[in-house]
Amino acid sequence: MSKKAVIFGTASFAEVVHFYLTHDSEYEVVGFTASADSITTTTLLGLPIVPYEKLENIFPPDEYYMFIAIGYAKLNKVREKFFLDAKAKGYSMLSYTCSKATFWDGLEIGENVFIFEDNTIQPFVTIGNGTILWSGNHIGHHSSIGEYCFISSHVVVSGHCNIGSLCFIGVNSTITDGIKIGERNLIGPGALIQKKTGDDEVYFAERTKKYVRSSERFFR
Repeated sequence: MSKKAVIFGTASFAEVVHFYLTHDSEYEVVGFTASADSITTTTLLGLPIVPYEKLENIFPPDEYYMFIAIGYAKLNKVREKFFLDAKAKGYSMLSYTCSKATFWDGLEIGENVFIFEDNTIQPFVTIGNGTILWSGNHIGHHSSIGEYCFISSHVVVSGHCNIGSLCFIGVNSTITDGIKIGERNLIGPGALIQKKTGDDEVYFAERTKKYVRSSERFFR
């Protein structure tokens, strides 16, 4: 028997969550929700969009699970806000690990965690509430990822790393062995982190520069 769930969010992330839950989980998505002032239509993917302020009357928390499908807006603080609010209303927050991810028994994950396909998660890893692992990451053994983080695609977190809460880690970033990342860090695409970071820090790799000559010379 499927478990019924409501998705908070109406943007593309919510649509993606709906797809994965529908095709690869025990959950049946029955509707979407968002703050009343952000709703511009009444349905999404053929399901009702219910104002969050009225959600308990239509999808009561003792009968429905919820997932907060909000990305890294305001460095993940928006997702944290609605996670805590929904918990206060009494909703159970579902977590999802794709069947196409690789992980071992004993993986410890919190609530409202979403792990996409092709993530390789080694033994003795813990992942906190509200964290998103997009596709294709490597999470090394004995590492921990804090609450409400957003790990983009093809990130390498080496063994014995500790990532603080509310971090964003961009695509193709690498964190080497035993590194501690502070809270609320923004690590841009392609960054290489080899030393511990403090709280509220930002790291960006240098952008690739445009070559001075036209590509026409390579076709001669």
